[in-house]
Amino acid sequence: MDNLTKLDMLKIDLGINGNNYDTRLQQYLTAAASAISDEGITLDDSIQDGNLQIMYASWLWRKRAENVGMPRNLRWMLNNRLFREKVNG
Repeated sequence: MDNLTKLDMLKIDLGINGNNYDTRLQQYLTAAASAISDEGITLDDSIQDGNLQIMYASWLWRKRAENVGMPRNLRWMLNNRLFREKVNG
């Protein structure tokens, strides 16, 4: 999944119209990829990994305003993705 598609999907998820926040949202996508990498996951260009990055970036965006913990489904997806990577080498 390319970066423009990820940005568009993130904006849809957050309900953001227009381009005013594009630079900031790109930074959230980059921060999400970095945080996911810190967990030992190597992201690829698959739709599944793109969606994982979008979900993480969306949570980061919401967390800054609402100070909410990581959703269980996101933690579950990260754990499963890491497990799959370790099992498959």
